[in-house]
Amino acid sequence: MNAQLFSPYTIKQVTFKNRIVMAPMCQYSAHDQDGKIQDWHRVHYASRAVGGVGLIIIEATAVLPEGRISYRDLGIWSDEHVSGLKELVDLVHRNGAKIGIQLAHAGRKAELEETIIAPSAIPFPDKKTPKAAESGDIRRIVEGFRDGARRAKEAGFDVIEIHAAHGYLLNEFLSPVTNHREDEYGGNADNRYRLLGEVIEAVNSVWSGPLFVRVSANEYDPQGNSLEQYIDYARRMKAQGVDLIDCSSGGLVPAQIQAFPGYQVNLAEQIRRQAEVATGAVGLITEPSHAEEILGNGRADLVLLGRELLRNPYWAYEAAKALNITLDRPVQYQRA
Repeated sequence: MNAQLFSPYTIKQVTFKNRIVMAPMCQYSAHDQDGKIQDWHRVHYASRAVGGVGLIIIEATAVLPEGRISYRDLGIWSDEHVSGLKELVDLVHRNGAKIGIQLAHAGRKAELEETIIAPSAIPFPDKKTPKAAESGDIRRIVEGFRDGARRAKEAGFDVIEIHAAHGYLLNEFLSPVTNHREDEYGGNADNRYRLLGEVIEAVNSVWSGPLFVRVSANEYDPQGNSLEQYIDYARRMKAQGVDLIDCSSGGLVPAQIQAFPGYQVNLAEQIRRQAEVATGAVGLITEPSHAEEILGNGRADLVLLGRELLRNPYWAYEAAKALNITLDRPVQYQRA
């Protein structure tokens, strides 16, 4: 049987051995507010590499100190972070997987004592009111993503993903719900896209590897961006050299989301077909047959698993067994 789930996939000379991706999930395990990796990260990510995942995307990693969701977030705002991240990259590589990093800025969802930044001074419910970003703040944000990308390259990451989803800063700029600006960064779809466009351009100035962008293609607000708007944004991203759109949803505003297996897959499918760009599907994908159906029917190019890989680091081996595929296992485990 030729399972699509276990077929290789290549972007810009980087080949993933299969289509199984570990979605970025915050671990909140950096300590001393320094944003550096700890033993938890070494064990957590390396175990998924041992478990057969093709690509691991590590958690949202802050490009600026004020861009953290919490003081326990990983950071990439300083050259001092590079050595620890390189250690993590090398560990994952030695265990057979590729590794990406999600570059992020939390915007108005940051839970910090310092002043926090957003497109407009509109708080997320029950959180502090942010400062509306001024021109200097915007330059600092763009430079933060550029420098984060440079450091990611120095650390040896295979993939960079720009976090423009889940109600964090770039998502806030994209959405009319949270962006009430009247300057060149707000007021219409072109202007709301401007910051993300500048971030992509800045990242591309120092990075030539695979570039993903994660979006919330359903904002769960009647005043928010439509899927059609995200299809348009995806076309713009593709024109700027983005290789894959990672299609999630929600996070911009509190919402009651009716989640079911594959509830976000249609977003990936429509963006893939209408914007003619590669996509990643995510959202309660737990069964190997379901993942195979998504790929086999051309609904997405990669399948991202989040909580399922928290529950089971060895999901890939169980999926292979279910699909009658024989995988090479670490020699230490072959007698099992």
